[in-house]
Amino acid sequence: MLYNLTRRGIERDLLPLCRTHRIPIMAYSPIEQGRVLGRAELRRIADRHGVTPVQVALAWVLRAENIIAIPRSGNPDHVRENRAALDIQLTSADIGELDLAFAAPTGKRPLEMI
Repeated sequence: MLYNLTRRGIERDLLPLCRTHRIPIMAYSPIEQGRVLGRAELRRIADRHGVTPVQVALAWVLRAENIIAIPRSGNPDHVRENRAALDIQLTSADIGELDLAFAAPTGKRPLEMI
């Protein structure tokens, strides 16, 4: 399912339903095809952790149980960078900052696709 910081529509109904039934979700386009990487909020959090904005965006997607992401990359350095996102422990303050910058929808949304 399309799931990333800017596409959070599944959080309202679909994600809770999948969690209840222990159905894993594979998030595609977890860094929104790179469009979110220039955001100051991501850079600030990345700087605090000594990582890249890509890693913060991936860590956010992967923070919850039963969510996996397979970001596309043909570059071995990027694959290593993506893997290192698993080691990042975002704080509750980081999550709160990201929630303010990339708010979840308040109402029902159709399932998005790109």
